[in-house]
Amino acid sequence: MAEARVERRLAAILAADVAGYSRLMGADEVGTLAALKTRRREIVDPAISAHKGRIVKTTGDGMLVEFASAVDAVTCAVAVQEKMAERTAEPRIQFRIGINVGDIIIDGDDIFGDGVNVAARLEGIAEPGGICISSAAYDQVRDKLAFPFVDLGDHALKNIARAVGVYGIAAKDMTREEEAVGASGDAGDDRSGARTRSAGERGTRPSLAVLPFDNLSHDAEIEAFCDGLVEDAITALSRFRWLNVVSRNSSFSQKGRSIDIRKIARELSVRFVLEGSVRKSGARIRVTAQLIDGISGNHIWADRYDRDYSAVFDLQDEIVRDIVASLEYALWITLVRGDVGAPNPASSPLRAAGWHIAECTHNGNRTAIACATRALETNPKSVAAYQYLANAYIVDLITGWTEDEADAGNLLEAARRATSLSPGDYLSQGLYAVGLAFVGNHDEALAYARRALALNSNSTNVLGPCGNVLSFYGEAREANEMFERMLRLAPAHFFRAGFLSQMALNWLCLGAPERGAPLASEAVKLKPEVFFCHITCAKISASLGRHDAAKVAIADAYRCRPDLDSALINIMFPHRDRSIPRQFSELLGVA
Repeated sequence: MAEARVERRLAAILAADVAGYSRLMGADEVGTLAALKTRRREIVDPAISAHKGRIVKTTGDGMLVEFASAVDAVTCAVAVQEKMAERTAEPRIQFRIGINVGDIIIDGDDIFGDGVNVAARLEGIAEPGGICISSAAYDQVRDKLAFPFVDLGDHALKNIARAVGVYGIAAKDMTREEEAVGASGDAGDDRSGARTRSAGERGTRPSLAVLPFDNLSHDAEIEAFCDGLVEDAITALSRFRWLNVVSRNSSFSQKGRSIDIRKIARELSVRFVLEGSVRKSGARIRVTAQLIDGISGNHIWADRYDRDYSAVFDLQDEIVRDIVASLEYALWITLVRGDVGAPNPASSPLRAAGWHIAECTHNGNRTAIACATRALETNPKSVAAYQYLANAYIVDLITGWTEDEADAGNLLEAARRATSLSPGDYLSQGLYAVGLAFVGNHDEALAYARRALALNSNSTNVLGPCGNVLSFYGEAREANEMFERMLRLAPAHFFRAGFLSQMALNWLCLGAPERGAPLASEAVKLKPEVFFCHITCAKISASLGRHDAAKVAIADAYRCRPDLDSALINIMFPHRDRSIPRQFSELLGVA
């Protein structure tokens, strides 16, 4: 007797479920069910119908949907996630979505097979609000859709025999940048067993397109140089996990077009656009670059690089490093400051934490700690919140604003948690290095600082912490080189006064207080309320024999901290060379 023929067909499969469904049900069973039904009725079902999808089955919090076209499946998923992001009422419902194109087995109204299983596994590694698609699906849509696709590499998915290429999609929602303001911002856990940069993570972060640079010299060699700059910049910017960077193919689709930047931003579904030009004259080359807000059309940042046109690859690497490092800080400060005043901590605690850190005041810093703590109550696995917490403690400890001797331990714990949640994150490694230094573990601190720099030396957010670690270790000259590069790339850094003071102290340690004097003076003018700036200025003035100036600086230091004592000095100066805090205590008369 012949076996029944198995019916198969090729289809695009979308798998979706609600992130944190059990937790939501435990907190408010009736409200969660009502909210989920409303989202299904008003957003999900109409989108599936509009894109010719068929709901195969639903579970309590998820569904399986079949589409005849990968384009329809992906477009539907993005439409759903955009609409869902607009709904901020509690309980907050967020979907994770996975999409695959593959062969499926038909059994009545149900479907089975690897094509279905891969989609389900992709949904499992997507972050809340995010979309992951297989390389098979990507191949079907890459030249047909303008969404910013992010190559997330090959993944070993549970119970799937072969590795699957995964791509993330950043939806067009440009407002949900909460985790983005965490400087590097990995968050959540990867249920496939390996940490990934998922589409959800990308989809809720700011997105950037690097447009082909204009060749103003109309020279074929310079054309190749322009393309190399853009390709390398895209690669380097993709290392910033909090930033979604449009793929090379999408960026180069704009080559030769001269239209409004805001229109390009809409077409590529990005918030920010980097454009530039290259001009060669004789043996000299000039590269200009500018970052533009794709919504307002305003310029956020611009710079010019004049160089000798030689050793082309080295030249290209040098310019890309500087552009990328400058962009990181420009984007971060733009996002945390926004267009208005401080965000409401109740509705946006993470962004509020970033805003108050950038404010760089004593009260602002304590508020940032409270906001980051509140963000962790909502999402205990938010790496960005732990990073902000660690950053705030570092500023408190270095400036002398600390109100608790336990803050060094608090810093170390926050940085440790960020590192354990995201072991490959460069900023987490750098912050953990500072925490180790503040508790006196200098050798391990230096090792973590070197690791952070190896992971991403193009980050101003890493150069600062690692410069501090090197300073504490006694590598004063290398630390100052790092600070100088960082402040050249981010001259208006919110903690400029602190870095200048640390540089001044390093010059003192190197036996050149005269080189530190102007830095210490600038730091005091920038932040006259910072105790650290005054005592550094006092120490350098005394070293130069300017005793009257030293007395004035000491008096100003006491006005900032009337309760200062040797315990505070020991906390502020965690140097491996313990003679440094002793010298400050003697200078201030608290030894």
